[in-house]
Amino acid sequence: MDQTTTLPAEHIDSLLSVLEAVRRTSTITRPEIARRTGLGRNVVSERAGQLVAAGLLAEGDLARSTGGRAPRELRFRSEAGVILVAELGATSIEVAVSDLAGELSHMYGEPADVTLGPEIVLGRIAELFAGLVEQVPTGTAVWGVGLGLPGPVEFETGTPVSPPIMPGWDGFDVRGFFTSRFHAPTWVDNDVNVMALGELRGGLGAGHRDLVFVKVGTGIGAGLVSRGLLHRGAQGCAGDIGHMAVGGSTVLCRCGQEGCLEALAGGFAIARDGLELAVSGGSRVLATALADGREITAETVIWAAQHGDPAARALVTSSARLLGEALARVVNFFNPSLVLIGGGVASAGDLYLAEVRSSVIARSLPLATRALEIVRSPLADCSGLRGAAFMVVDELLSAERLAATAALRSRP
Repeated sequence: MDQTTTLPAEHIDSLLSVLEAVRRTSTITRPEIARRTGLGRNVVSERAGQLVAAGLLAEGDLARSTGGRAPRELRFRSEAGVILVAELGATSIEVAVSDLAGELSHMYGEPADVTLGPEIVLGRIAELFAGLVEQVPTGTAVWGVGLGLPGPVEFETGTPVSPPIMPGWDGFDVRGFFTSRFHAPTWVDNDVNVMALGELRGGLGAGHRDLVFVKVGTGIGAGLVSRGLLHRGAQGCAGDIGHMAVGGSTVLCRCGQEGCLEALAGGFAIARDGLELAVSGGSRVLATALADGREITAETVIWAAQHGDPAARALVTSSARLLGEALARVVNFFNPSLVLIGGGVASAGDLYLAEVRSSVIARSLPLATRALEIVRSPLADCSGLRGAAFMVVDELLSAERLAATAALRSRP
């Protein structure tokens, strides 16, 4: 089959159905694929043969016979290539190598300052990626690059758009930066979107079709999953709850507006208010920490709260209450079955989560919270990296890309 040949839409649809049936399981037989997809056995056999020839699927052991000849199992060749993934926060970089099933290896993290600008920060990520490539088995191809950024991203182009905490990044060609260096297609999204995708496909989100992932770090953002699919919105900025207005507040947010949720309840706000308490003596524990030369960060305030300091506890619970009130609006409007809380501030644990739950329940309709779970994300820093990998693989194995790569010889 010539690589420039375009396959018919129905052929691509059935090819994708077979591929997805295998990707969603460890092993599966052709008759099982036919039963799950509704495709004819001959169609399943032909499409499976194409995918095996392309190196995306592999033949496995013989399955148990249910009468007649035992069918052979198929599995997705997650080892066929690797994805380079990175999650950039306001103050950190996390990188890893992923196989095509989202399994991570060679994870590494270090402090970073996103305000240094794209050339410096992305240049450092490229250096780390180059080091990772040297560690993968010889001959293993890099199929793609995936990144999560802490600001609004236009998914169609992979460019940040007026990110409040990222000066100098507006309109920067992040996709082109990595594509030219690693000769592999690159996808970029908001960090909370990739976290939501990571939880949906490899965490507590599995089995939930409607969920919200909330990251409470330096700022606040949310990723939305609707009917089992990540919901980015028309331009890619769905879920930006950090800039919801909190009534009556005149606190200036870094976006330039007054009274934004993250200006009052995000990690930056907790650190700001914690420093005021330390300087004024309103918190004995924080004042002592400052006198000892410790930097007053959100983590310091959380530490003080967990050690019983009443002023620090009040800051943490106030942040949680404001977040819960904002989430109640999301719950009433969107009606998810699961809300996952991640990010550094969520490390406050039960103290924080209990206040969030209380505020959501108090301000939501009873039907909206009848079966609602609000829990801390168990994947910690891995959710964004795994989500970035799933983002890339999903795009590589999409109908559009498979249609444009009819030969399927080595990689999409």
